[in-house]
Amino acid sequence: MDFPGGRVPFTDRLSFVGGAVSPSQPTSCYRTLDSTGACIEDAEVPHDIDEELALKMYETMVKLQTMDVIFYEAQRQGRFSFFMTSNGEEATIIGSAAALSPKDHIFSQYREHGALLYRGFSFLDMANQCFGNVLGHGKGRQMPIHYGSKAHNFQTVSAPLATQLPHAVGAAYALKLQGQSAVTAVYFGEGAASEGDFHAALNFAATLSAPVLFICRNNGWAISTPANEQYKGDGIVGRGPSYGIPSVRVDGGDARAVFSATAEARRIALEKTCPVLIEAMSYRSGHHSTSDDSSRYRTAEEMSAWRARDPATRFHNFIVSRGWWDDKRERQLRVATRKQVVDALTEAQKGAKPPLEDMFTDVYKEMPWHLQEQAAEARAHAQRHPESLHGIPLE
Repeated sequence: MDFPGGRVPFTDRLSFVGGAVSPSQPTSCYRTLDSTGACIEDAEVPHDIDEELALKMYETMVKLQTMDVIFYEAQRQGRFSFFMTSNGEEATIIGSAAALSPKDHIFSQYREHGALLYRGFSFLDMANQCFGNVLGHGKGRQMPIHYGSKAHNFQTVSAPLATQLPHAVGAAYALKLQGQSAVTAVYFGEGAASEGDFHAALNFAATLSAPVLFICRNNGWAISTPANEQYKGDGIVGRGPSYGIPSVRVDGGDARAVFSATAEARRIALEKTCPVLIEAMSYRSGHHSTSDDSSRYRTAEEMSAWRARDPATRFHNFIVSRGWWDDKRERQLRVATRKQVVDALTEAQKGAKPPLEDMFTDVYKEMPWHLQEQAAEARAHAQRHPESLHGIPLE
């Protein structure tokens, strides 16, 4: 029958769909490499990786891991206030970033700084942002790890969960109206998929046929909340078809599979002018952030077992098996990268603080009267109490 709400067939049998009363087989998880990094025979790889691309991906994964370790230690030393790592999710981030075009716009949740590294954002750029010095793109007005780069089409991170999802849909719709051959890619975790913005964004994208890639990092933990307390259905991938969105589940620890799935999703989004949902099954092997102690809610055995499945090691074994990598290049890369990261932190820490005036700029072309009054009050207070500036210049 062609109802106003949709064309449906009739039946004289009473049955319910989904849930415990109608169990179904979980959606399968696509992978091309086994847990050791060996190629799976006859795996379908519509978008494979050549040597040049594979080496760039691996080198970025090593740089990301090195930076995460040293920046995390710097935060623990009190050099800046906050940090988040990508431990265990490097393949999901780098594999997907490599499949995108530089003209595609990325909307990050907060753990995707590897995508910025892949696009050319430097360690120094990130260190400047974390220290909040005058050279940081946010001029000290954002908390650490809230990166952004107009030059790299990477939208500035926003702290509230899931707000980036509707934004990405709107940007994708704009690209469509402009006739651009580009998509937006928006990252989020399975915990953020419990937010209302997730559902609004998917429905918005589907009904407007917006070319946006929804990339879910299902790492099993929304800070301390396990996935089994976040949903009862077939993960996140099971929600896509309900909104009329083509969806795929991929092994988030297999960089080659993530690349191939993302490249194919991008092709579909552009050719069909539609959104695509990717659920990357992974694991956050580090703490949620420097404000978290994950040993309070998960066992050391669980974390150790997953750390043994390091995605970078898995991809390393793949490129070694192809004859593209060796121990000498590995040592050179890690030594050089560590020095670059340490040098970037040292230089950024010496950077000058942004002036007090920068608190009130970059919002309006011409500063309105109420901000002018606030700026004058702040300036007057600082002049009366110069000790409160802690080295911040007035102008």
